[in-house]
Amino acid sequence: MIYTFFAPGFEEVEALAPIDIMRRAGLQVKTVSITDQLTVMGAHGIGVVADSLFADNDYSDAELLFLPGGMPGATNLDACQPLRDLIMAHNAQGKPLAAICAAPLVYGNLGLAEGKKMTCYPGFEKYLTGAEYTAALTQRDGLMFTGKGPGAALQLGYDLVEYFCGADTANDLKKGMMYDF
Repeated sequence: MIYTFFAPGFEEVEALAPIDIMRRAGLQVKTVSITDQLTVMGAHGIGVVADSLFADNDYSDAELLFLPGGMPGATNLDACQPLRDLIMAHNAQGKPLAAICAAPLVYGNLGLAEGKKMTCYPGFEKYLTGAEYTAALTQRDGLMFTGKGPGAALQLGYDLVEYFCGADTANDLKKGMMYDF
C-alpha cells in the first residue's frame, strides 16, 4: 500500500497527479488525512476527501510514504508527531519515501536527507541538512524520491510507477496520457 498524507494547505496538484498516475498503473494508493476530518482543504481552497484518518491505519502494509508539498501543508506535516514517528519507523525498515516541493523539509528535519541527492522547491533546500541539492525536476537517490514543485508532479508519479512496476509500464502510461517531454 502506498500512503499519501494530506495536511491543511497541501498543494493539490502535487498530491492528486501522482496518485492518479500510480492508480492508473494498478498500484494501491490510500490517502490519509492527518486531521480529525476526512475533508482536507488544499492550498488553493480545494477540499479533498481522504480515504481515511491517520489513526485508522496500522501502516504495516506500507510500501511507500508520500508527502505532497504546499504551504502551510508541508509545515503541518512536519508538525504531526505521529507521522514523523511513522516515517522514522518506515525508513528504519529500508522502505522508500517520497516528497515533493516543500515537503522534503520533513525528511530534512528528521535527519533523513544526510548524504542524499535531493530536490525541492527553490528556497527549501536550506532544510535538507547534509543533502546534495540538485535542483532537478525529480531526483531519486536510493529509496528517496523527491520532486521540485507543482510542475514535477506528473514526472514524480511516473518515477514511482517505474520503481514499482517497471519502465515499460511507466512509458506506456506516458504515451497513453500524452506526456511526451
